[in-house]
Amino acid sequence: MSDRRPFRWATTSARMLVGTLVGVGFVVGVVTAVSVPWPEIDRSAPALEERPAADQSIAACTGDLLATGRDVEDAGGIVSAADATLTLGTSDAQADPEISDLPAPALGDEQSASAVVAQPDGEDRVDVAAAGAATVSDEDLRGYAASPCRPALMESWLVAGSTATGSADLVLLSNPGEVAATVQLTVYGAQGETQPPGGADVVVPAGTQRIVPLAGLILGETSPVVRVTAVGAPVQASVQSSITRGLIPGGVEQTTAVTAPETTQVITGVSVAAAAGEGDDAATVVRILAPTLDTTASVTVTMADSVRSVVLERTIELVGGVPTEAELDGLEAGQYTVEVAAEAELLASVRQTAGPEDAADFAWYMPAPELATPSTFATPAGPEPQLTLANTTEVEMTVALATVDGQDTQSVVVSARSSTTVRLTARTVYAIDDGGDGVRAALSFSGDGALAGYPVWPSEAASVAITVYP
Repeated sequence: MSDRRPFRWATTSARMLVGTLVGVGFVVGVVTAVSVPWPEIDRSAPALEERPAADQSIAACTGDLLATGRDVEDAGGIVSAADATLTLGTSDAQADPEISDLPAPALGDEQSASAVVAQPDGEDRVDVAAAGAATVSDEDLRGYAASPCRPALMESWLVAGSTATGSADLVLLSNPGEVAATVQLTVYGAQGETQPPGGADVVVPAGTQRIVPLAGLILGETSPVVRVTAVGAPVQASVQSSITRGLIPGGVEQTTAVTAPETTQVITGVSVAAAAGEGDDAATVVRILAPTLDTTASVTVTMADSVRSVVLERTIELVGGVPTEAELDGLEAGQYTVEVAAEAELLASVRQTAGPEDAADFAWYMPAPELATPSTFATPAGPEPQLTLANTTEVEMTVALATVDGQDTQSVVVSARSSTTVRLTARTVYAIDDGGDGVRAALSFSGDGALAGYPVWPSEAASVAITVYP
């Protein structure tokens, strides 16, 4: 009798049992693998946050007051008429800036303009602040001028000056860098935009200043605007304006540039003095240019620290490429803010004259940019400085103001859509912080036979951290 059949049955049963167990185990394994998180592989590149090394801060100063035509044998000769007094410092009260000369070939051996530099403190940027001022009382030149030392720019606009009879204005181009700059000067006047031969390919060697008579660019123009475009290296552009009425000098001014056209320009700190007389020379005048398009500009004049702040409103039709001037009549003595706005981008400035004919002076006031970052500025020698803070927003702002040594601190509240004036100390370096809200600020100086003003510019912000992928 054979036992193969039971054995085969047993073997087959065992195999079926083992197969069943393996199948069950496989199902359990799959379910477990699906339900339990698997290890993840991070294929992203490693990244490091690094802050670029802080760079030096450098600004160019306009220099001395200059006079032309004093030598009968050299009618085009230019000489220094009054030395500029510099007030300078840094955002670090313990750090002193470095000063270097920017010689001008037109002045021969005389030194006028200069550059000021602040080196970084390790990884921290140190901002430089400086301003110059000079007073002259000569037979051919009289008045007070003050101007800030400013960083060089690749493009800027000069919205001041004249080449009418009695004017002897100069365009000053300073190159504080280490590479030569080639500058193109484009002039906007009554005939629109022009490219004068005297303004083509003006070379400004590194570490020098170039002086170009404004009359060499355009003649007989009462309200010119000059566009300054640099290649190779940025330049600091400014214009020295002076006027002689008959045989009587009527004032002198040094005016720095505007960075670019915008749809809104805010000119604050315009000082109307009680000593202003009557006639055309006493009028407050606004100069406006829309470089490319025809547009309508709205001009709003507000008085600082006034209950009825808006004192004048008007509209002005503009032709693209042609500067326009308009008087702002009836302003009482005080500090003013002039806001010029349009749908097209434009440039604007304000001229004010003060004092009797035998001791008159005038000033050009330029637009003030929003600060929006902690900044440092210097007040020059001369009349008591007044700082006007303009708030063009709909919310109240609080501005922290202090000397960099920390000895004098104050907090100034500026109501919405208004401006207020604070008296400061001459020859002092200040720190200002609006908390990032974007207040606008400008300095003005007014005294007997003296009138000047300039905006406070934001300090260059420290470099932000960048992501590095090794």
